[in-house]
Amino acid sequence: MRQFFPIFICIVFNSCQYFEKQVPSEKELLQKELKSINWKEVDEYPSVSNCEKIADKKLRQQCFFEVMSNLIEEKLNVDTLSILYPELDTIEVKVTVFPNATIKFEPQFPKDSVAYDTIKIDSILHARLVDFPKINPAIKRGIPVKTQFILPVILKAKDEK
Repeated sequence: MRQFFPIFICIVFNSCQYFEKQVPSEKELLQKELKSINWKEVDEYPSVSNCEKIADKKLRQQCFFEVMSNLIEEKLNVDTLSILYPELDTIEVKVTVFPNATIKFEPQFPKDSVAYDTIKIDSILHARLVDFPKINPAIKRGIPVKTQFILPVILKAKDEK
């Protein structure tokens, strides 16, 4: 028994090292997690009810962009925008979808754009682009997030009779 006692003591003292593993700090874990997140992409893109049944992420995104472009084109074709500016065939509209499902539209003009009355076009856009169907915001890690994208909107010239 006396022979086993010193061996037992050595084993006990050495085994304590196995329990002294360092636990990473909260800051280290947070930094590691933040670095692993791709902040440029969302888990789910914004969508409308027409696109909800599509399971594929890319097809759902494409469906949403097509629906939004068509809705914007329909709303702007009612107006005199194509008559006021017949040379203007496409407007790029920056669409912002907020986490609370509200939408904001901003026309994007070239930096050297002096041919158009940007204030007038902006006011027409704000007046026409209302009453959209409910849009579900984008989701990142289970949380609704703000997303922005630019849609090219084609203005169709009306036939004069």
